Amino acid sequence: MSFMQEFREFAIKGNVIDLAVGVIIGSAFGKIVDSVVKDLIMPLVGLVFGRLDFSNLFIALAEAPAGTAPSLEAYRAAGVPVFAYGNFITIALNFLILAFIIFLMIKQINRLKREEPAPAPAAPPEEVVLLREIRDNLRNKS
Repeated sequence: MSFMQEFREFAIKGNVIDLAVGVIIGSAFGKIVDSVVKDLIMPLVGLVFGRLDFSNLFIALAEAPAGTAPSLEAYRAAGVPVFAYGNFITIALNFLILAFIIFLMIKQINRLKREEPAPAPAAPPEEVVLLREIRDNLRNKS
């Protein structure tokens, strides 16, 4: 079998196609969660903490050139190394929400799966059946 034939067989297997579909849907779902965090949750969290903008929380690790605006984008544009912990908070919250949603989905899928009935017990071997019949016959005669 040639390399291309092997690759074609691998690529058209159901698991590979299912995985590809899962990655595409996961990517789109990740964008939705990013938007939920960035556009809905973080503004509410910022409001609770006094109109704080998490995306602009950082610590400059060097002096900024004179005239640089005190914002994360301006410091990065000026080449100043920054410790952007606000962005990390946003991404960590994004991850937690995504993990929670996946947990709920898996929990629901597992709940909806039908339980397979237990297999019927195997019939006893013929020798056991014959021995039981002999035993029962002997008991009935006594």
